[in-house]
Amino acid sequence: MAENKAFPHEVIREGDEVILNINCEKFSRLPSLENDPLTMANTVDILTESPNVTKIVFAQKRSYEYDYNQTMLLVEIAKVYSSIIKDKDAYGYAALASQPECSRFAAAWYATLRHLSADLLKSDPIGCYVELKREYREEKIRQEHSDAVYQKCGMRYLGILSRIIDLLDATKLIQLIKPYLAGYRLGDRSPYMRVFIPSIKPDFMFTKLMAEYPIEGEEVDNYLAEENEITVFELPNTIQYLYHVMPPEFKLSEDEYELLDTAREIMAEHKPQRSEFVDPQRMRQVFISIGKDLIEELLEQRKQKMSPKKIEVLANILVRYTVGFGLIEVLLSDDKVQDITINSPLGEIPIFIVHQDYGECYTNIIPTRTESESWASKLRMISGRPLDEANPILDTELELPNARARVAVIAPPLNPSGIAYAFRRHRDKPWTLPLFIANRMINPLAAGIISFIIDGNRTMLVAGTRSAGKTSLMGGVLTEIMRKYRVITIEDTLELPVSALRNLGYNIQPMKVGAALTKGTAEVPAEEGIRTTLRMGDSALIIGEVRSTEARALYEAMRVGAMANVVAGTIHGDSPYGVFDRVVNDLQVPRTSFKATDVIIVANPIRSADGLHRWRRVTQITEVRKHWEQDPLLENGFVDLMKYSTDKDELEPSADLINGDSDVLKAIAGNVKDWAGNWDAVWDNILLRTKIKETLVEFAQKNKMPNLLEADFVIQSNDSFHKISDKIKEEVGSLDSKRIFFDWNEWFKRQVKKSKLI
Repeated sequence: MAENKAFPHEVIREGDEVILNINCEKFSRLPSLENDPLTMANTVDILTESPNVTKIVFAQKRSYEYDYNQTMLLVEIAKVYSSIIKDKDAYGYAALASQPECSRFAAAWYATLRHLSADLLKSDPIGCYVELKREYREEKIRQEHSDAVYQKCGMRYLGILSRIIDLLDATKLIQLIKPYLAGYRLGDRSPYMRVFIPSIKPDFMFTKLMAEYPIEGEEVDNYLAEENEITVFELPNTIQYLYHVMPPEFKLSEDEYELLDTAREIMAEHKPQRSEFVDPQRMRQVFISIGKDLIEELLEQRKQKMSPKKIEVLANILVRYTVGFGLIEVLLSDDKVQDITINSPLGEIPIFIVHQDYGECYTNIIPTRTESESWASKLRMISGRPLDEANPILDTELELPNARARVAVIAPPLNPSGIAYAFRRHRDKPWTLPLFIANRMINPLAAGIISFIIDGNRTMLVAGTRSAGKTSLMGGVLTEIMRKYRVITIEDTLELPVSALRNLGYNIQPMKVGAALTKGTAEVPAEEGIRTTLRMGDSALIIGEVRSTEARALYEAMRVGAMANVVAGTIHGDSPYGVFDRVVNDLQVPRTSFKATDVIIVANPIRSADGLHRWRRVTQITEVRKHWEQDPLLENGFVDLMKYSTDKDELEPSADLINGDSDVLKAIAGNVKDWAGNWDAVWDNILLRTKIKETLVEFAQKNKMPNLLEADFVIQSNDSFHKISDKIKEEVGSLDSKRIFFDWNEWFKRQVKKSKLI
């Protein structure tokens, strides 16, 4: 380790990085290039001896890291300083006093040069530059009013001033700051805040965070996500917004940081087992309890006192950065964050997110390689799946106390620059059709038709492109299945809201099967899992996503389950024909088997003309007819029941639907005595379901009662609808829609009043 008068330091090589690590534990002030001239001066001193540095890190209770671009600004200043100090012939006293008659002026000029080009240049290069230019102008004026000897000697002094000004003019720091120098006063550090913005990392963390707000950013939104402060900025030079998060762990005192760091070292000795991750909620509670006891013990040893509330906060932070996922958990705690992307190489690139309101944003969080490897180890343990050279892809799910997410990880050799992650956040509660109406993904009539099709036990595929909302929509479909039926779900990555539905009283059994791209695990293949469900009794079958060879088994289940239970799955495809092409041509399902599909619901993102905005919409509800032989598109095998209108920004019913020309809906009606051969009665029931969904959404929005659209109430509403329908049928001998709606509406009013929601 090298020594400097102020800071002990060492130069560390990590791959292509040359890191100047400066120990500031004994430094009495906060180490800051932008705020502290002494920190800057000592750093420039060190850089004159280590000019190849690419990153500067000040280590105190927190680490303050300046990235490559910021480091290069100071490296240039150090080179200018070094060249001036070393070249005494060009810049020293002798250069000013080369003529005997000049010696009487040289001492004063040299003192000024020494102050500006040595002391001030290191601690305040911007101030040095401004003072040099002022001194140059003032010296020219002095020479105009002086004798010939002073003018002759002064030309050499002006030449030295000009050369130093030119050296500084060529530096990137001065070029960046020049537009902001009008009215500058010596000692003003605000210009440095424009270019030096460190990422900050407490000792107990690995992930870094850019804590400062962007100077030129315009704040467009701010809110709290749990205890985390979220601020969204619009910046002048990019169309991406900055998602700036400030969690409580960055607002602790130095004593609290030291306490957490000690506690982390002790807790890190425990190596979690896979069994501890089976119930994340319970595991978290156990470790928080352990963390509280540990913090209380450390406080007692140090004879310090702390409020129970503060101990609880510190224990949560401690668990987050030991057995948890650090700042990933902070991002996932914001229900407006939909996707999180972490690209390699780690330590250089910020985390990116997709925000519900602002689309694609970059964040003020920079993950490190150490943190990334820790996440990978935990995900291997949670999933029981490998992540290595033979299996460089890992798909799994992450369940936290307040969030669920699907995680995709890629590692070398597929990703040559390290490990990269993609997190897809799932809603804490199941989606419902009324929620989709409120978000304009579907309209009430579409919800009525989907409800009718589900009760009719049809087979269904929910199709769409990536991020179209397929899995969310399938979750909404699940809430339409009556709770009296058993439901089996099959997924390779658990994304459907099974736990939440089980807590709401569903008879639901999840099955997890092997991922198509994973080898060498004990997991059951997807197609075998699907065939197993056919031996597990009468059940609705929901497939998380149809990806590979399980497609044949799914269609086997569709053919066996037809007319008896709902069989549904999600699949990639941007149109009904796109689904046919994928199933038949890519996945090798026979054409005749594809006819087991009754309905295809297509969800696709709709973009604005400027490309800056995107909305999720269901664009088609299409039935698959059975009369075609080779190509359903050419032989009219696809009939739209509803199709998206760009003008109205909603689904519109087709002429076939309005005229009752729907084989699927007629087939459902054929199994119900009241509806057989009576299209008007079928349409009337669809409109009844439509009206109930519409009433629910309108009332919730008008009275600002979003809880009415959540799964627990919507499922109660569906149950009530079915009970009332059965009761009216017994009383009057038919499904009288007016009577059913009246009784449902009365139930609705009573339930709302009973729940004290208004």
